[in-house]
Amino acid sequence: MKLSPFYLLAVSALFSHAVAAEQLVAPMAVQQPYTVTSPHGDRQDPYYWLRDDSRTSPTVLDYLHRENDYANHYASAYQSLTDKLTAEIIGRIKQDDSSVPYTKGDYSYYSRYETGKEYPIYLRKALKDGTEQVMLDVNLLAKGKSYYAVSNWQVSPDQNFVAYMEDDSGRRQYTLKVRDLRTGQDLPDVLTGLSASMAWAADSQTLYLVKNDPVTLLSTQVLQHKLGREPASAKLVYEEKDNSFYMGVGNTTDGNYVVIYTSSTVSSEMQVQDASKPDSAFISLAPRERDVQYSADHLDGRWIIQTDWQAPNYRIMTVANDKIGARSNWQPLIAHSDSVFIQDFKTFKDYLAINERSDGLRRIKVMPWKDPSKAFFVASDEAAYVNGFEVNPEQNTSLLRYTYTSLTTPASVYQLDMQSGVKTLLKQTEVPGGFDKNNYATDRVWATARDGVKVPVSLLYKKDFKRDGSAPLYQYAYGSYGSSMDPGFRSSVLSLVDRGFVFAIAHIRGGQEMGRYWYEDGKLLNKINTFTDYIDVTDYLVTNNYAAKDKVFGMGGSAGGLLMGAVANMAPEKYRGLVAHVPFVDVVTTMLDESIPLTTNEFDEWGNPKQKAYYDYMLSYSPYDQISKQNYPAMLVTTGLHDSQVQYFEPAKWVAKLRTQKTDANPLLFKTTMEAGHGGKSGRFARQAQIAEEYAFILNLLGINQ
Repeated sequence: MKLSPFYLLAVSALFSHAVAAEQLVAPMAVQQPYTVTSPHGDRQDPYYWLRDDSRTSPTVLDYLHRENDYANHYASAYQSLTDKLTAEIIGRIKQDDSSVPYTKGDYSYYSRYETGKEYPIYLRKALKDGTEQVMLDVNLLAKGKSYYAVSNWQVSPDQNFVAYMEDDSGRRQYTLKVRDLRTGQDLPDVLTGLSASMAWAADSQTLYLVKNDPVTLLSTQVLQHKLGREPASAKLVYEEKDNSFYMGVGNTTDGNYVVIYTSSTVSSEMQVQDASKPDSAFISLAPRERDVQYSADHLDGRWIIQTDWQAPNYRIMTVANDKIGARSNWQPLIAHSDSVFIQDFKTFKDYLAINERSDGLRRIKVMPWKDPSKAFFVASDEAAYVNGFEVNPEQNTSLLRYTYTSLTTPASVYQLDMQSGVKTLLKQTEVPGGFDKNNYATDRVWATARDGVKVPVSLLYKKDFKRDGSAPLYQYAYGSYGSSMDPGFRSSVLSLVDRGFVFAIAHIRGGQEMGRYWYEDGKLLNKINTFTDYIDVTDYLVTNNYAAKDKVFGMGGSAGGLLMGAVANMAPEKYRGLVAHVPFVDVVTTMLDESIPLTTNEFDEWGNPKQKAYYDYMLSYSPYDQISKQNYPAMLVTTGLHDSQVQYFEPAKWVAKLRTQKTDANPLLFKTTMEAGHGGKSGRFARQAQIAEEYAFILNLLGINQ
């Protein structure tokens, strides 16, 4: 058999990596006895000592630094490729870019990035004379900080103040600041330990904020703060006693109400207050009930409600202001459908816009209130695409802003005149560097899972791609919390596709791409479907010649990192390499410990391991617990020291255990970003550099160094 030059190059590269791996000394964490107790038996965890809630232990930090040094040393062999990819990926970002302005009150609001700067600038322009005003320059706010993010900002109803939430650690514990837009100066009002959400009362002097528990980080209290008063005097207006619920605050689109949102995995409730009466009581729109979820907006004296009450895929209902408080008063507007999942809606004076999901695609339907029979869909020219809502802050208009994207079409903002049906492209994200969508093709295929279920898969590849079973594959998925991974444009992945990769998004169970049942069939005691779907998609793509069986790479983050960990244990021979970002891999130990941030909110997603059925099932797939003596793929694992969603010690322990059990010579790299949390570094270019590091790791394994 004649071997191709590419094959010989790949073999040579593999050999050189094996030699390099032998020359490097991988950190080996010491083992210390520790017993994890549970009602259903005890387990030994010799790496539990890597948990340091204070993030100050010299021993723990030294280990993390040694892992970083090891990963950096390994990556130094292909640093030039990483640098090239970084420049390439950043080169597809239009550095001096602005968002599409939206109008609210006397101003149009927008954001802007300037060339060479990491962070956005938030601005507004007076409609009267066109004067531009900088509200928040995040570049200035972030100066001298290794991490910084403004995660929410809200302008007061009189448009004189902007309240904003800042995070300077990446732990998603926010500090409130308030800026007087007439002077440009921040007020002395500073409150800490908050969630990112906030709401204004109509008086422009009263703010509603959500206080977090300092240990579990659960949102527990709603505070009412009056500008100019001592932060300690903030009034407690609501306290959540059920630690399985998340909480947030906001305003209705019309600004007439302040809303407290509480939600668990299976239940939700809204409590509302007349925004013009900040001293009045909050009233429940409908009391919470297990297995009933709803959300609502206010329009012309009534509430429009999206709910799964007796409707797994959701329906739309309504209730008058004077009838709130009992779900029995709700009246039907849009009926439930077994084939259509209602994702979201927007209310307008004369129209209702519905973002729905059918056949795994998100599209928008517009319904006139006066004649629902004349409802119509926003048309698309592509087979696989994503429609969603843009900012629509005003109800008394016939103009709907929406977004459109596909794997080959950059994010676009359209404006639809719902009365005439005319749509106008307001902006399409510019992709510098010679991007031409005509050089790429996208496809939608259906892989058959082992239980016969059809799993949708979105594909992107070069137009000249030959389906001959020789291409490398980069397969991404998430598969949890009902979060759907839609086929939207990602300029960074072009760096792989341009080098011959097929990019696949596996829409596995655990998301909601195919409706509510798709989620229910991938959670709790059905969770393993998520992992087997992913593996079966891989098999389908290889069998149908979309990819070479020895060139398959997988990537997932957070709960998608759990997916990578489970796949690594269940089918390691099917993957050349796996990338797990901030992975949730120590499922049982974490879910047994209610002091760990956010654990109790997750019982209805994963199960409560204090119940034996869930304990046994979770233990059967927990990546940390299921590590065995076997060959594993090459792996890149990342985390953030200050991660509040998945604590850094989960991947740290996982990697430490893998090092003692894996029987192969494949690289296992573990990188901890010491100044970031769950989302990685905060600057836009820093994030792209992290993507470049991942891609370089993958390409180098194939001997592709250009």
